[in-house]
Amino acid sequence: MKKNESQKAQVFEGGLSVVINAVLFVAKFWVGMFTGSVALMADAWHTMSDSLTSIFVVVAAKLAAKKPDKEHPFGHGRWELVASLIIALILGMIGYEFLTDSIGRFQNREYAVYGTIALVITAVSIIIKEALAQYAFYLGRRHGNPVITADGWHHRTDSLSSVVVLAGIIITQFIDGLWWMDSVLGVICALAIFYAAYKIMVEAVTKILGEVPKQELINSIEAEVKKLYDDDLKLHHFHIHNYISHKELTLHLMLDGELTIKNGHHLATAVEDMIKEKFGMEATIHIEPSDEPANDD
Repeated sequence: MKKNESQKAQVFEGGLSVVINAVLFVAKFWVGMFTGSVALMADAWHTMSDSLTSIFVVVAAKLAAKKPDKEHPFGHGRWELVASLIIALILGMIGYEFLTDSIGRFQNREYAVYGTIALVITAVSIIIKEALAQYAFYLGRRHGNPVITADGWHHRTDSLSSVVVLAGIIITQFIDGLWWMDSVLGVICALAIFYAAYKIMVEAVTKILGEVPKQELINSIEAEVKKLYDDDLKLHHFHIHNYISHKELTLHLMLDGELTIKNGHHLATAVEDMIKEKFGMEATIHIEPSDEPANDD
């Protein structure tokens, strides 16, 4: 049920993002063309990239919903991580494009003439994009969905870059001769895009390479095991394998070396069942005799 709810939330957030960003792109693009501002044009295309990446969000949700099969026994949940990497790649390319454009305009001493319409459209965009970012972050936290969170970061960087543009527009209304302002704003927007790409890529790559379980989780599992058995079973060697749609936990368990294989298996199965019920993870346990030193490598 939680998995289905996460996928539905991902599709809804992605669809909402596509529609709103398309409208904002048209407005920003028109203002950018009207004023000749590379910063506003960069901001417009940043917004359009939100629509494109949100399409990946929706597609990834559909792919991740596929059931496990012979070729993919752990399911297709990591499609969401693939989508996050694609989002980061698109952001990086967009950032590079506007960084080079801004530097070129600075070298050619090109400038833009802003007006009231640019100020209004930019301010409205900031409010809408930050609202979208907050909603995406909320859904991402609620469902533990990294793709929705990645889309939220995209909204956030769009909002922040628009804040910088708005500040530049306001400054030029009071100070003359700032021909370089538009180029500087374009560079700042490009750097904001690069930062978003970095954040998204680090999170996705970390999950792909593997995660170290938090000590809080280990402590909680050990506490639950002690409720089942009074003996110190010396749990160790915890590893989490994150497949997004579900998580696999492996650990080592030290038991009395005199126990029969049947009794040891019964005990390990009970611990695995508890972990699945309490923590929502499929556990695989390796049993070791307690008269041998624990291997924590």
